Amino acid sequence: MRDIISEIWQTARRNKLRTTLTGFAVAWGIFMIIVLLGAGNGLINANVKQASNWLTNSIEAYGGSTSKAYKGLSEGRGITLNTKDLTATETEFSNNIDDVGAVYYHSATVSYGEQYLSNMQITGVYPIHSQILKRDLLCGRHINEIDLKEKRKVLVLADNQAKELEPRNCKLLLGKYVKLGSMAFKVVGIYKSTGDGESSAYASYSTIKSVFGANSNSIGNIEFTFHGLKTEEANDAFEKVYRRRLNANHQAHPDDENAIWIWNGYTQNLQMQTGIGIIRTALWVVGLFTLLSGIVGVSNIMLITVKERTHEFGIRKAIGAKPWSILKLIIIESVIITTFFGYIGMVLGVAANEYMDATIGHEVIDTGLFQATMFLDPTVGLDVCIEATMVMVIAGTIAGLIPAYKASRIRPIEALRAD
Repeated sequence: MRDIISEIWQTARRNKLRTTLTGFAVAWGIFMIIVLLGAGNGLINANVKQASNWLTNSIEAYGGSTSKAYKGLSEGRGITLNTKDLTATETEFSNNIDDVGAVYYHSATVSYGEQYLSNMQITGVYPIHSQILKRDLLCGRHINEIDLKEKRKVLVLADNQAKELEPRNCKLLLGKYVKLGSMAFKVVGIYKSTGDGESSAYASYSTIKSVFGANSNSIGNIEFTFHGLKTEEANDAFEKVYRRRLNANHQAHPDDENAIWIWNGYTQNLQMQTGIGIIRTALWVVGLFTLLSGIVGVSNIMLITVKERTHEFGIRKAIGAKPWSILKLIIIESVIITTFFGYIGMVLGVAANEYMDATIGHEVIDTGLFQATMFLDPTVGLDVCIEATMVMVIAGTIAGLIPAYKASRIRPIEALRAD
């Protein structure tokens, strides 16, 4: 084996360009498929992370504006959800709806000692909100039923907000009182911010509504969890019936989809899964074609290599070499070259993915309306890297094996006459 490896090394040194081209084709094909799959996984992981922040079987409804004239009323009327809508949601759809809540938004200045945050969004919520919009608590608790019933002045802050108010250690705020405008609110929980633009401080819905919206007819948005809607068709049918019912409360056309806007976690998740499936398929198609181009390059070079060495094989056979010894030489040379350069391509591909993760991974993009992490953990499994390398090794071996087999079967006199 040592003699064979030594001979392969000498052949590679004598044919530097040919060896370099073969190695580049192998390394480039594996490098590109790893980078492409890594980038695709980064996009997919970011979307999956975003989706994990909400409860799939949940719906939020909020007022829009009418797009159709109805019962003598013109289009373009603003629709504000009210207590009739909340009552209808709680009582008329019990076959599918489980828990119902409302969300009320208000902006205020929050201060603690000399530190303050102006125009902080304060979100009044029901306890169900912490199940629908998932937030990981660092300490303390979420808003509960007692807070709602007793209209307690309590707050749950995001950790980035808490750090602004208490730079030493945000957890020191737990149990302390902060000023919300001119009123004192007790901090009962601190949650981990997600980087997706969610920067609300949460309070009891009943408290925020009674303090800041007592004279308003608006109840804010309605949110609820549901069961029994297992398909996209069932969800669409429910949305249609639910929208018609709320439209009736506001004398809006039954089929006016702009009067009441509905955000459905289930259908959003289905759309996301479809999108992820398309991305995965596209990445594998592009990656396989990239790998195929590398295989074609390796195959062509190996065919040329064997053809160029036909004369050499004739000499070997003339001095007594067996066909198997020629085949073995080509196979081992092909395996060594493709494995070595395949490993280089794999390492460079992994390094490129790590670089992407360090530079644009976890980066938050601000769209003006919200912030979102668009690229997260662009990695490829070790099994994929090894499988891609093995495919290239096998392809290179087969590419050299077929002409080598023909060359090993040729008679020495014919091989010696070959150009």
